[in-house]
Amino acid sequence: MAPKWRDLADRLAEQIRNGEYEPGAQLPQIRELVEAGEGSKATVHQAYKALEAEGLVTSTRGHGTVVRPRTPLKRLGIARYDKAKWRDGDEVAFIADRVASGRAYKRNEQTQTVSHGHASSVVAEGLGVPVGSEIYARARLVKEGAQPTHTLTSYYRPEHVEGTRIVDPTPGPASRGGGYRVLYDAGYEIDHMKEALFARVPTAEEVQLLQLPAGEPVVELHRTTYTADGTVVEFAVGIHSASRFAWEYEFKVPDSANDNGAEDSA
Repeated sequence: MAPKWRDLADRLAEQIRNGEYEPGAQLPQIRELVEAGEGSKATVHQAYKALEAEGLVTSTRGHGTVVRPRTPLKRLGIARYDKAKWRDGDEVAFIADRVASGRAYKRNEQTQTVSHGHASSVVAEGLGVPVGSEIYARARLVKEGAQPTHTLTSYYRPEHVEGTRIVDPTPGPASRGGGYRVLYDAGYEIDHMKEALFARVPTAEEVQLLQLPAGEPVVELHRTTYTADGTVVEFAVGIHSASRFAWEYEFKVPDSANDNGAEDSA
C-alpha cells in the first residue's frame, strides 16, 4: 500500500497533467490541504517535494508551489546556424531559437566572460591541440528574462581570434552576427560542424547557476565547428536545462549506396 503522501502526489500530478492547474498557477498552501483533511503537514510537504522532483512544480520562498510552464523553448538544429542569419543579419544562435519559438529577446540576455588559459583534455581533443596548449575561452550565460536557460563556452586557438572582437569581454554577442561573423571577417568561414548531445545529472554549481528545480537533469552539448578545409575554428560546450528546451532537427536523408554508385560511375 502506497504511503499517504504518494497518493496525494499522484492525485495532484494527475490534476496538473489534466490542466486543472494551469502553468504558473499556485497550488494550495500546505496548511490549506492539512485543514482539508489531506494529511499532516509532513505528508503534504512530502507530496509537494515529490511533485518538484518530477519536474511538475517549483517551490520558492515567498511564492509557494507553482506549476511549471510546459512549453519548452524550441532549440533549432542545423537551421539555427543558417549563414544568412548571422552573416547577412544579426540573428545569432540564441536569438534564432527565440524567433523560432515566437518568444521575445534582448541582446543583453547573453552575458560573456573571456579568459586566456590552457586546454583541458576535453578541450584539447575538441580543438585538435595538445593538452595544456594556450586557448581562449568565451563563456556565456543565456537567460530568458530573469530565468537562466543555458550556458555555452566556446574555445578557440589564439592564432584564430587574437585581435578580434571574440576576445572582447563586452557583454552580449561578440558583434553584429556574433562569433561566427567575427571568424568570417577574419577569413575563417564556417562550413560544417559536429554536435554530440547527452543528458546527465547536474553539478551543484550548475543547479545554482541555472536555478534548476530538484531532480532536473541537464543536456550537455559538444559542438565542433570546421572550415571547408577541415580546420577546427571552435569547440564549444553547452549546458542546458533539460525541461526548457526541445531540440528540433531537419535534414536531408543520406543514401550512401546511391552516392557510392554515382562516384563509381564517374
